[in-house]
Amino acid sequence: MILTKAQYDEIAQCLVSVPPTRQSLRKLKQRFPSQSQATLLSIFSQEYQKHIKRTHAKHHTSEAIESYYQRYLDGVAKNGAAPVLLELSNEVDYAPSLMARIILERFLQEHEETPPSKSVINSMLRDPSQIPDGVLANQVYQCIVNDCCYGPLVDCIKHAIGHEHEVLLRDLLLEKNLSFLDEDQLRAKGYDKTPDFILQVPVAVEGHIIHWIESKASFGDECSHHAYLHDQFWSYWNRCEPLSACGHWGQHILCHRPPDSSDLKGNSSSDMQRKKKASAASPEFRFGPGLVIYWYGFIQELDCNRERGILLKACFPTDIVTLCHSLASP
Repeated sequence: MILTKAQYDEIAQCLVSVPPTRQSLRKLKQRFPSQSQATLLSIFSQEYQKHIKRTHAKHHTSEAIESYYQRYLDGVAKNGAAPVLLELSNEVDYAPSLMARIILERFLQEHEETPPSKSVINSMLRDPSQIPDGVLANQVYQCIVNDCCYGPLVDCIKHAIGHEHEVLLRDLLLEKNLSFLDEDQLRAKGYDKTPDFILQVPVAVEGHIIHWIESKASFGDECSHHAYLHDQFWSYWNRCEPLSACGHWGQHILCHRPPDSSDLKGNSSSDMQRKKKASAASPEFRFGPGLVIYWYGFIQELDCNRERGILLKACFPTDIVTLCHSLASP
């Protein structure tokens, strides 16, 4: 679903005044019936995460932590079965899973001889049965299962959805008989930062040459897209090398040669590491222009870098032109 900036802003504005609950998501669907549930859920989650980042600091002052912990103790003393932590997180407008982390960490600081490590906290949040207090374990569990934007359960769901769409993209590439290398194969060849799929023979989509495809099981808003551009997409792109250095198709240079182990033969360990670093920094070890698929849609105005080598789509393209088609043309 591709939205204009105005359409996106209208949805985002509606989210300002609603709590991050499944009931709010249902109301959002009623308010915007023409939008898919997946698109609205992705926008819902992203907007709430922005809110949490803006307000995170105030919940982590020593005064706030002590206040939350004392309210938790008072609450469970009155009724240990009541959803004390969940109600507290909703009252102060903080994600339930993050509130559970604050209280769990404070509890362990009080009851353990050494401060708890991050890995211990994460393990207990993933499996509350490890928490050495039954009441707190139940309170944490209630927060985890009722949080629709944060926490280990949400992380697991997001990971599964992301993997599902990568598998879907792989199947579509195979269906189109397109030859490709996936991320694991590229890492094995020595690449450090890679898209999900590199096309071994590039294709054309809407008049643009495509060397690689990145799958994003989310909605492409301004914040996330600009972060992806900076951290991922531009690093996949490279400048053109001389024709003698690599093959070509039309006016577009194809540079796909991976690090060659023969280049490093007979060198010392330090020389090998130096050459690997030089290879990773060299333009010929990047991949050229590519396609990003935001499966849950994106803001239309963000698709403004096509001439610079980044094409956005909300689905797998149906108008792919392959090299064979190009050669067969009169």
